[in-house]
Amino acid sequence: MEEIAWGIRNSNYNFLWVVRATEEIKLPDNFLQETSGKGLVTGWCQQLEVLAHKAVGCFVTHCGWNSILEALSLGVPMVAMPQWTDQPTNAKLIEDVWRVGVRAETDEKGMVKRDKLAESIKVVMEGDRREEIKNNAIRLQELAREAVDEGGSSDKNIDEFVSKILCT
Repeated sequence: MEEIAWGIRNSNYNFLWVVRATEEIKLPDNFLQETSGKGLVTGWCQQLEVLAHKAVGCFVTHCGWNSILEALSLGVPMVAMPQWTDQPTNAKLIEDVWRVGVRAETDEKGMVKRDKLAESIKVVMEGDRREEIKNNAIRLQELAREAVDEGGSSDKNIDEFVSKILCT
């Protein structure tokens, strides 16, 4: 928690960080004071609404599938910080397949240190790869929108599924 906190602060970008109320005690001393005016720590938010806001430059994510789909469908670049099960695979998709973000580098214990998190955020927000990452995110957003629009592949599949259920 401390490494994430200082990594976010050290990136020098404004931020919104959702931290469960039960985990707030783990925030570093003076973190809220030191980031006042730069960031907001809250116990909950409507993630889709936040990700849809034009002010969002990147999404630091644990790489849960639903969160990834939400970010992809809204064209938001990502910093991947996977923890377990399918999350490392999802992080690989983000960085190496879709090229819509970067995976924060871990140390020998599997921890993301503050400097590596700040560095990853900066790559997505201002680095040489920023344009490529953002363009890929927008391209996938457009593909997702086409799929769910009337006549798109997802729309057709739902219609086919419903018709098969109604015919049985």
